[in-house]
Order: sequence, then structure tokens, then C-alpha cells
Amino acid sequence: MARLSDDAQWIVMMGFVVSFSFFFLAMILNQSTVVGQTSAESVLDFPKNDIRDVRSVIIQSTSLVPVNITAAHGLILQNDIETISLMRKNAIVTYSVEWPAPPVTETFVNIHYNNGVTAYNETWQSL
Repeated sequence: MARLSDDAQWIVMMGFVVSFSFFFLAMILNQSTVVGQTSAESVLDFPKNDIRDVRSVIIQSTSLVPVNITAAHGLILQNDIETISLMRKNAIVTYSVEWPAPPVTETFVNIHYNNGVTAYNETWQSL
């Protein structure tokens, strides 16, 4: 740079300043998109519709068991629900049903849903 005139040195120095500022802005912009992406993914990771679907199927199946099918068929139905949710949604679903004694009409269903990211537990009570 000793052989360049003062104007040429000024132009070269401003080129370095502009290029470093572009590099710095690109790094900031890159980090802001990563933060926005991860926060948006955390909202999408909650499987609300999957939980609703499994919950509705389980509640429908427990309302069928005491009236229309035997206990053995109820266990087969429970096994089918758990297997289908594992194969299609990659989620472990287990549930247990506490049948009422004859004077009481309430049924309690404990539902557990886990897909590796979200764990959901619910105790459902029929009236």
C-alpha cells in the first residue's frame, strides 16, 4: 500500500470496511433465522390433533366394551389401538380402564401418550 496514492489507499480501506460490515450483517441475519426456526418448530412439535384422535378413539372403545363386546375382545381392541398409534404416529399410547361397580355409573380412563418429544397424561371420567 506504500506505492498507492492517498485516494487509492482510502478506496481500498473503505472496501475492507464495507466487506467486513456485510460479513457481520450476514452473521446476524443467519442467527436470527435459526432462532425463529427453532421457536416455530417447538410449536409444531406439539401433536394436538394426534392426541385428540387417539383420545376420541379410546373413549369410543371404552364405551363399546361393557355393552357390545366381551373382555377378551376389549383387550384385542386395546392392543390394536396401541399398535396402530405406534406404527402410524410413532407414539407410545397406553390406557387403562377402571370399570365401575354396579351401583356406580362412572368409568375412569387413564390415557398416556408419548411420541419422544411430547408426553401427555389424562384421566378421563364418564358420567
